[in-house]
Amino acid sequence: MVTSSAYGDLTTARAEIAAACRVLAARGLADGILGHISLRVGEDAILVRCRGPRERGLGFTTAEDIRLVTLDGAALGEGELDGYSVPNELPLHAEVLRARPDVEAVVHAHPPAVVAADLAGIRIRPIVGAYDIPGTRLAAGGVPVYPRGVLVRNQRLALEMTAAMGERPVVLLRGHGLTSAAASVEQAVLQAVSVDTIARLSLTITASGGTLLDLPDEDMAELPDLGAGFTTGVAWRHELARAEGSLRQAD
Repeated sequence: MVTSSAYGDLTTARAEIAAACRVLAARGLADGILGHISLRVGEDAILVRCRGPRERGLGFTTAEDIRLVTLDGAALGEGELDGYSVPNELPLHAEVLRARPDVEAVVHAHPPAVVAADLAGIRIRPIVGAYDIPGTRLAAGGVPVYPRGVLVRNQRLALEMTAAMGERPVVLLRGHGLTSAAASVEQAVLQAVSVDTIARLSLTITASGGTLLDLPDEDMAELPDLGAGFTTGVAWRHELARAEGSLRQAD
């Protein structure tokens, strides 16, 4: 898994963050050139997906696009930002990481279904059970909303978003997308996938005239803990294979 490491050779982390960006694109959570992932690698150091001279979008991210910078966006190392620019919304990543010592990775994406569901007044709720156990538990704990449809481009707006997020793993950004935070890049991406899945199901159910109902407490109590090896490890290998297949088709 991609977790923070001693500041030094970050070659593997760069490659794995790039792969995670491709997963976001393959899942339709970050279509086009928008969206980014960061990973804490030091007290004031992160690896973050940047935009370079051969930008083609998240689905074509390579390790070269993952750059080492401070939380304020300054290059860490000679030539680190030559030809590259940090995301406009770098403060979004920085303030989550500053506020949350439990967080190592931050994902920001623009899933259309998540945006549509929120604008329709549909909350992310535990409407499923064994269909997606981690997602059900995440939804049961609550998914807050930052109610401003703005580009989170400065510390003031980032602090507003972080306050709305609180201690939760995911916050929706109205008319914008979502921010997911976790102890690893894989977990942060998989959380975003789960929220997107629930949003899609919610839109389908309500469009069909159905009513959204939370999973009963007795069913929630029956959901087993399948362990990180299955819920993260196996799930992540699937996502990588899925993204690789999508990239081959695109080429």
